[in-house]
Amino acid sequence: MVYEITEQKKIGLGLIGFGIFFLFLGVILFFDRGLLALGNIFFLAGVAILVGWYSTLQLFTNRKNYKGSASFLLGLFFIFVRWPIVGIILEIYGCVVLFGGFWSSVSVFLCQIPVLGWVIQYPFMVC
Repeated sequence: MVYEITEQKKIGLGLIGFGIFFLFLGVILFFDRGLLALGNIFFLAGVAILVGWYSTLQLFTNRKNYKGSASFLLGLFFIFVRWPIVGIILEIYGCVVLFGGFWSSVSVFLCQIPVLGWVIQYPFMVC
């Protein structure tokens, strides 16, 4: 299966990467509120650019994703009002609920990467 990577998708993937990097850095640096907020903004903008604005809106407003959307946005709110530990916990739960349907696609994609695919094709992960 060939994936077409346009310039817009490259920008979206870059923003998601920066978002994850800043979130990781914010957690490592004792839940720095500024880095966590910046990581959230980059992550959300990257998702919106990668899949499109309308698809992002549908993802967050889908009836079965209300619990994940509410916890993710509540976690974002808690980060902005200086409760970063509670905010990160809620955001992680929200991401798992929102993006839980994509894990099978991600695992198939990761198994097709040459070196990484050989490493993760051990018995603990089915590709």
